[in-house]
Amino acid sequence: MSSPRLLRLRPDAVSRDFLASIVVFLVAVPLCVGIAVASGVPAELGLVTGIVGGLLAGAMPGSSLQVSGPAAGLTVLVYEAVTSHGVAALGVLVLATGLLQVGLGLIGFGRWFRAISTAVVHGMLAGIGLVLISSQLYAMAGADAPGSGLDNLAGLPDLLTGITGAPAVSSTAIGAGAIAVLILWKRLPGRLPGLVPGPLVAVGVATAAVAVFDLPVATIEVRGLIDSLRLTGLDDFALLADAGLLGAVLAFTLIASAESLFSAAAVDRMHDGPRTHYNKELIAQGTGNTVCGLVGALPMTAVIVRSAANVQAGARTKASRILHGVWLLLFAALLPAVLGLIPVAVLAGVLVHAGAKLIPVTALRPLWRGHRGEAVVLVATALAIVLTDMFTGVLLGIGMAVVKTAWETSAVRLDVDERDDRTTVSLSGSATFLRLPLILDTLEALPKDRPVALDLSRLRHLDHACRTALEAWSTHSGGSVQDRPPATDGAPREAVLAVAAPDGEGPPRLAGR
Repeated sequence: MSSPRLLRLRPDAVSRDFLASIVVFLVAVPLCVGIAVASGVPAELGLVTGIVGGLLAGAMPGSSLQVSGPAAGLTVLVYEAVTSHGVAALGVLVLATGLLQVGLGLIGFGRWFRAISTAVVHGMLAGIGLVLISSQLYAMAGADAPGSGLDNLAGLPDLLTGITGAPAVSSTAIGAGAIAVLILWKRLPGRLPGLVPGPLVAVGVATAAVAVFDLPVATIEVRGLIDSLRLTGLDDFALLADAGLLGAVLAFTLIASAESLFSAAAVDRMHDGPRTHYNKELIAQGTGNTVCGLVGALPMTAVIVRSAANVQAGARTKASRILHGVWLLLFAALLPAVLGLIPVAVLAGVLVHAGAKLIPVTALRPLWRGHRGEAVVLVATALAIVLTDMFTGVLLGIGMAVVKTAWETSAVRLDVDERDDRTTVSLSGSATFLRLPLILDTLEALPKDRPVALDLSRLRHLDHACRTALEAWSTHSGGSVQDRPPATDGAPREAVLAVAAPDGEGPPRLAGR
C-alpha cells in the first residue's frame, strides 16, 4: 500500500526541487558576482565558487537543504588577503583552509563549533557588515576606498561631499536605487515578491536603466571563465611560510566553519526534514574549499540567504542545491557576456544592503536589557574587527566570552553569622581566583577581637589559587591545615580541602582569629 503513495509523492518532490533550484539560482547570481567584485577578484570566480558549492558540496552528506557559495561574511577577509599577498595567494589560502576543515571534520571537531558564543558570531557578522558597508559605499560612488575599516569610516564625510560630476552622481544614483528596490520589493502586495528575488530585480532594473539612458558608470570587467581560473601548484605552498598568511588561514577556517554550522542550525529550524550532521557538513565544506583552492576561486561557506530561499521555495531534497549549481555552470559557460552589462554600483548597493542585514540592530536593545554581558561581547567584537582586523577581533570576542562565562559561573556567596564569641563565615557556590578580592575583603573587614571560622562545606568548587590564598589567610591568623576525610556525597576533593577549626568541632574549616 505504501509504494503507490511514494510514487505519487516523488513527482511532486521533483517539481518542488526544480522550482526551488531556479529561485536559488536567481538569488545566487548577483550575490556571487557582487561578492567577487567586492573581494577584488574577477567576477567569474564568484560563480565558480557557487558552482562548486552546488555540484560538489551540495551532493555530499551533512545538511540536506542549506546552500553553499561565496559569502558576504568573508568579503573583507578575502579583500585584505588579496591586497596584502596578491591574487596568486588566494588559491593556496583557500586550499589550506579546505584541508584544515576536512581534518577537523574527520576528528569530530565539527560539533564543537556549536560551542562558540552566539554573541561572538553576531558581533563578527556585525563587524563584517560595518566594514562591508563602509567599503562598498565608495564603490557605489565610483571612488576608491582608503583601505582599512577605520579609514573607510573616517573618510565617509569627504566621500559624501565629494560626489560631483556625471559619473559619480550616476553611479551613486544607481547604487541608492538598488538599495531602495531591495527594501521596497518585499513590501509589495501579491505573490510576485516571493517568486522573484529582490537582488535580481535590482540588478535587472539598474542594468536596463544604464543601457536606456546611456549612463556613464563602470560595468563589470569580463575575463571569461577559463581565463579567470588559476590552478594552484606546489610552488604556491611556499607562501604559507608567511606568518600573516597562516593567520589568514586560521581566520578563514574559524569564520567559514562557524558561519556554515550556525547557518545549518538556523536552516534546521526552518524545516522538518533530516537534521544536519555537523562533522559531515564540515567535511563537505572543507572538500568544496579544497577544490575552490585548487582552481584559485573564492572561499565557500553555507549561506543563510540562499539557504532560506531554498527552504521557502519548497525544496525537499538536496537535488535543489545541486541543480542550482548546474544553472550557475550553464550561465557562466553560455552567457558570460551578460556580466559585462552589470554596473558595479548596483552590486555595491546589493552588498551595502547585505551588510546592513548583518548588523543585529533590532536584537541589540532586548539583548542589552536581558543579557548585558552578551551585548557587551557583541559590540566589542564588532568594534575590534573595524578597528583592527577580522582575526584579532574574533579572538578578542572569544576571549571576552570566556572571561564573562568564567565570571558568571564563579559566583560565590558569603554568609556571616555572629554568635556568642565566634564569627562564622560560610561560603557557597564556586570560589575561584576571580572572586578572591571579594572573599578577602570580607574576611579582612571582620572584627579582630573574636575568633573567625570559615566554613567551606557548601562550596561546589574551590580552585588552587583561592585555596592557597585562604590557607595563607588562616596561617597568618593562627590556624592549621588538614584534609577532610574522604567525601561520601560525591563532592570533588578539591572543593572539600579545608583548615580545621581550633576546637576540632564540626566540619573542617579555615580558622582565623
